[in-house]
Amino acid sequence: MKTLLSLTVVIAATVLGFPIFTRIARAGQPRDAGNPGAEPPSGKVEVATFAGGCFWGIQDRFDKIHGVLKTTAGYTGGTLKNPTYREVCSHATGHAEAVRVEFDPGVVSYARLLDAFWQMHDPTQKNRQGPDVGDNYRSAIFYHSPEQKAVAEASQKEVNAARFQGKVVTEIAPAAEFYPAEEYHQHYFKKQGILYPVCH
Repeated sequence: MKTLLSLTVVIAATVLGFPIFTRIARAGQPRDAGNPGAEPPSGKVEVATFAGGCFWGIQDRFDKIHGVLKTTAGYTGGTLKNPTYREVCSHATGHAEAVRVEFDPGVVSYARLLDAFWQMHDPTQKNRQGPDVGDNYRSAIFYHSPEQKAVAEASQKEVNAARFQGKVVTEIAPAAEFYPAEEYHQHYFKKQGILYPVCH
């Protein structure tokens, strides 16, 4: 039935003159528009952690990149163990709202994730993204290896020189303990049926 429906859509689109996409993402695997020739997952998994304002929007953006296997919204970079959302919002914990990204480096590179990160928020704002203000909304890259640190620093220099009139203030720091946020924060926009998030 699904095959017949797909064939009908293709025929109808062809007759009506709509463009036909030659590459269709596998169900449940968002296509990475910046990496159209990506191969199937290689089985390798690496971790990256980013903070750039409200983690709802950051998580939603990373979820759409082909090669990203899993994302988790949470808190990191502070001192309090097992913080709650309310505690992080009090600005007394030092934690940032962040997203832990598990990805297949054979499909999407860390550099490509950085490119997406720079585009999904304003790295010239130190402790603010849109209406969200405070150190918990800071722009930060938490690296998990010396290689990630080097790539992040090089990428930041390129962005600082080429893309923004203001100075990039994104913090680059070693990854610390990551605490997953409460379940209702995970994939928030998807749960709410929000297709076009506006917070980033």
